[in-house]
Amino acid sequence: MLRLCLALVTGLVLSGCGDPAPRGGGDILAIGDSVLWWNGNSDRAIPDVVGKVLDRKVVNRAVPGAQFDNDSSLASAAGFDIQRQYPGGRWNWIVMNGGANDVSSDCDCGACGPVVDALVSADGQSGSIPSFLAQLRQRSGAQILWMGYYAGSGKGSFEGCRDELVELDSRMNRFAAGRDWATFRDAEDVFDNTNPENFAFDNTHPSARGSAVIGTYLAKVIGPR
Repeated sequence: MLRLCLALVTGLVLSGCGDPAPRGGGDILAIGDSVLWWNGNSDRAIPDVVGKVLDRKVVNRAVPGAQFDNDSSLASAAGFDIQRQYPGGRWNWIVMNGGANDVSSDCDCGACGPVVDALVSADGQSGSIPSFLAQLRQRSGAQILWMGYYAGSGKGSFEGCRDELVELDSRMNRFAAGRDWATFRDAEDVFDNTNPENFAFDNTHPSARGSAVIGTYLAKVIGPR
């Protein structure tokens, strides 16, 4: 609970500092939680790296502590519901992640089957994430790139959530496999969790080096205009 409260306080202070979205949309949008937000104060967050590698404009609206489903109307309005981070408009690509804060907050990484099922079903075809992504595709016209979570360092937060997050990623991979407008890429494929230099001081979030590794990987999926 303390971890969640700290994230909420941090997010409330910083959520208003997210990138402004151009009216009508833009090129690449990022929405999600602190993994996409981290290092943003120095313009070295994962979405910043994507923009620099591709020389394309990326708007990052991710908020630390955000859940995919947040029941609090106040928190949702502040960006703590990932679905509320979408600013509207047409986009070429939307880079997304989410779910870790849901399983941490809603079931404390314990008996999380119902929470994971509500986010995305075992076959990847239903749940709040697939439903929102289908709506997002229709509203934005974007190709959607879902980023899976990397394995932790063994010392940071969310270590007890490992099984749930692996299952969530597996289901999102199934979702993307059946749709030509959706792509799943697992950050774990390129992020070496045995290298402490890839982690920030909290042993949970990516360091600037870790963000660079993941951002470069995602940029290859998107490619130049």
